[in-house]
Amino acid sequence: MARSRDTFNEINITPLTDIFLVLLIIMMVIAPMLDQQGLNLTVPENVAQEQQQKDVKIMTVMVSADDKFYLDGEEIVPDKLESVIKSKKSDYPDGVLIKTDSESSHGAMVKVMDSARNSGITSISVDQI
Repeated sequence: MARSRDTFNEINITPLTDIFLVLLIIMMVIAPMLDQQGLNLTVPENVAQEQQQKDVKIMTVMVSADDKFYLDGEEIVPDKLESVIKSKKSDYPDGVLIKTDSESSHGAMVKVMDSARNSGITSISVDQI
C-alpha cells in the first residue's frame, strides 16, 4: 500500500509580502518623526568690519572655562540667565553675541542660546575666545 504524496513545487510568498508591507508601513510612520530641527546659523564673513562701519548694539554674553555666565562683566546665575537677557533685550536691538572659552562645555553655550531664543531674540552669533 503505497501512499502518493503531492510534491511541493512552489514557494508561498504571501507571508513574505505581508512582512514587507508591515515594515514599509512602520517606516512610513516613523520617517517624519526622524526629521530633527536644527539651528539656522549664518556665518558672517567680516564681523569686525561691519561693527566698525555702523553703530551696532549687540549684547555680549561670555561663557568662562568653568561654565559661568557674564554679561557686562557681571556674573549671572544660570537660573536667572533668561530673565536677565529678557530684561536687557530692549537695550540691545541687534541681537546676542556669545563668546565662549575653548574649555567651556557645549551645554553652557546651548543654555545661553536657548535663553536668548526664549527671550525673543532671533539674531544669535557665537565666537570663541
